[in-house]
Formats: sequence, structure tokens, C-alpha cells
Amino acid sequence: MTPFTTLSSRAAPLLRDNVDTDAIIPSREMKSTGRTGLADGLFAPWRYLDAAARTPDPEFSLNRPEASGAQILLGGANFGCGSSREHAVWALAEYGMRCVIAPSFAPIFRANCIRNGLLPVTLPEADIAAMAWQSVAVDLPAQEVRCGDAVHRFEIEPEPREMLLEGLDAIDLTLKSLPAIEDWTSMDRKARPWVYLERTQ
Repeated sequence: MTPFTTLSSRAAPLLRDNVDTDAIIPSREMKSTGRTGLADGLFAPWRYLDAAARTPDPEFSLNRPEASGAQILLGGANFGCGSSREHAVWALAEYGMRCVIAPSFAPIFRANCIRNGLLPVTLPEADIAAMAWQSVAVDLPAQEVRCGDAVHRFEIEPEPREMLLEGLDAIDLTLKSLPAIEDWTSMDRKARPWVYLERTQ
């Protein structure tokens, strides 16, 4: 994964509460089990007047000219609720989003973000609303979001922070502890040899 350190981008607002994963990427838009080919279906029920014909709705925020190239999405409370589909995060990432800022996130969606290199930032609703269409800087090492003269501090647990900063998935994170795992296995093999099946020729 691409490490996340700092990001500066215009912030595109989607200030709706309870945006569920089926709105982020409807099941009919998931035509493969892979991580690609999903961006076109992102927010399809809202992004298109006619989803089948891909007729854009000019009133939808991501279709506005100023949303072009935006890598920060501003959301409402309980963002990413509904099903646990990881495709929702894959679709956001493939579209170009690197950070979602919302008052709160559904826990599984938040975990999926971290595992896929997309930073979920929790801030108060009023602060988020003031960032709409503004240039926003996100600094993960400092755990700060800056917009104009305003500086907003956000919290993130040490392990998710490490995963994002170093571009690690869950397996990569485990492999960082490989020497300790091997030491423990060696010690345990001596203490409980009957647990370990030896390969026979």
C-alpha cells in the first residue's frame, strides 16, 4: 500500500448522515471480486440521473467542476454504515480519495479504510462543514487537519497510525514481529514437542 503521511487537497462535501456502503458502491456495480473497476460505480444512485446510461447528475457534489481531483471527502455522521463490504473502500480509493473526514464512522468501514490505506478522520460536524470546497491539509504524523487559519487535532490509535504511515496491511504488520514469533515458536517447540508434527519423507 502507499504510505499516508501528509495530504493537501480540496475537500469535496457529501454532508449526509448514515451514508451506507450500498450507496457508496451498490451491489449491482460490483462486477468482480477484485479491487479495480469500481470507481465508475462509486455513489452510482446519487451520481447519475440514469445509472445504466451513466448520465451525470450535475447537482451531485462529486460531479461539480471544483470536485475534480479532490482526494478528501467530507461526510456526515455514521459514514460507511450498512454491510461490511470492503468494496466501498476500494471504490473510494480507486476514485482517488485518500482521506474521509466525518463526525463518526461505522466501525467495520473504519477498519477497512485503515487496512486499505485510506485515512478516516473524526472531527466535529461544525468544523467539517466549514471545510467544504476549501483547501485542506491533513498531517498524519502531527495528527492535525488544517484549513485556512484553523487547526483541528484528531485522534488515531497507535497501531492504525503505524499501518497508514508505513503502508502496511494486517499481514505486513504481523511480519514486523517475525523475529519474536520465531523466538517464541522455538522456545515452545522445546517445551511442548508433541504439539509440533515433524514432516516425514
